[in-house]
Amino acid sequence: MATKKTAARPAYRCSECGWETAKWVGRCGECQAWGSVAESAAPQLRASASPVTAAAVPIGEVSVEESSSRGSGVPELDRVLGGGLVPGAAILLAGEPGVGKSTLLLEVAAQTARARHRVLYVTGEESASQVRLRADRTGAVQDELYLAAETDLGAVLTHIEQVRPTLLVVDSVQTIGASGLDGVPGGVTQVKEVAAALIRVAKTRNITTVMVGHVTKDGAIAGPRVLEHLVDVVLHFEGDRNSRFRMVRAMKNRFGPVDEVGCFDLGPDGISAVTDPTGLFIEHQTAPVPGTCVAVTMEGRRPMLAEVQALVTPSPMDRPRRTTSGLDSSRVAMVLAILQQHGRLPLHTCDVFASTVGGARLQEPASDLALAIAIASAVQGVTAGAGVVAMGELGLAGELRKVRDLPQRLAEAARLGFTKALVPGQRASGPHTTRPRTVDGMSVIEVTDIGSALRLLRLSGGDRADRAARSSGGRPDLHAVDE
Repeated sequence: MATKKTAARPAYRCSECGWETAKWVGRCGECQAWGSVAESAAPQLRASASPVTAAAVPIGEVSVEESSSRGSGVPELDRVLGGGLVPGAAILLAGEPGVGKSTLLLEVAAQTARARHRVLYVTGEESASQVRLRADRTGAVQDELYLAAETDLGAVLTHIEQVRPTLLVVDSVQTIGASGLDGVPGGVTQVKEVAAALIRVAKTRNITTVMVGHVTKDGAIAGPRVLEHLVDVVLHFEGDRNSRFRMVRAMKNRFGPVDEVGCFDLGPDGISAVTDPTGLFIEHQTAPVPGTCVAVTMEGRRPMLAEVQALVTPSPMDRPRRTTSGLDSSRVAMVLAILQQHGRLPLHTCDVFASTVGGARLQEPASDLALAIAIASAVQGVTAGAGVVAMGELGLAGELRKVRDLPQRLAEAARLGFTKALVPGQRASGPHTTRPRTVDGMSVIEVTDIGSALRLLRLSGGDRADRAARSSGGRPDLHAVDE
């Protein structure tokens, strides 16, 4: 019996993740990207052996001299990269518009050119004269720094052949287009081809390539996800528009750690490194005021102190407002519920405003205790005391959980002159607090739950007479610690 031969059905493939389907759909069923599914011819190819570019050798005989990093001239960036710029590395720097990506890369290009390394700076967003004006303002004019304003991939490759740079800066990859492909520059197909071509040149010629990438309104890197897989390093340049403070954070790094951050100050004369950024996030006052507490957070491997401020007022509305700045709103709502349940603070009828100083963003759970103390201080109208820092994650049962890198946090707080610290302690039967211990001249008290922390600071709920009786009942009092 003869079998009926069926015609080959067209295949549709997602250009971002490679998902295939028998019919066209507007949204990818795997990565949920819109408009990325297109018909693709899938010819049956039979793979065969082909000549190799270099013979395979034992890994111990592979030379690493060609991949040794060299300094970029910007120490904070070298800190994030894990030592410096690696020859042949492809780096993607993403950030919001106006955050200072071009200023940072122009400074890196100038410092590299000052070290007698040839640099090619390709700009597709500005004209050459505009970049020259910025270079004059920031002092980035160097003889070994070459500038080209191009938006065609073929022209960029020609410039690379002629200049033969050590460092290539492309600002930005979304503005460069390949003439032989369909679509506009910035599209999925164009960005993939442009990035792949630049990375091929970087690997074959050992050129360190830095590409600027745009971000979406959600903060994600615009374009196909495969772009982040192609490059060796993915950096995020972030900062508040109302502040000069900027941070570079490594999201992917094949040559170093991914938990480092670099701090910068963006001013009218360019960008400069900030080696001690803690002072930007602490409001120095002659006397402590209610509603404030200092948290110790970790930005990468660097401990940083940031002041948390809170304001609590009676609400005239049925649904009180919860306004935050620099803090996670859902985390603040959880801390408010814990304070009301385990701290006996009447917060359900109050408007709560919580923010950080200097545009700092606290995302780490270790800042929960400082936030809770600031809110309780604002409710009671009582200060937490002078020279007090707090660190600890709050659980829904009111317990305090340990945080990582506690010795580094305490050392940084002691270096800046703080005298008392509240930290999570081991839960055990009996008293919920331990006698203070001294670390670098700073008194450290371990507490196991939020109730114990508030009682130590005389910020617990209830009337003031009850608080006074508890504070004089034999429990350790943080205000009375002089060790």
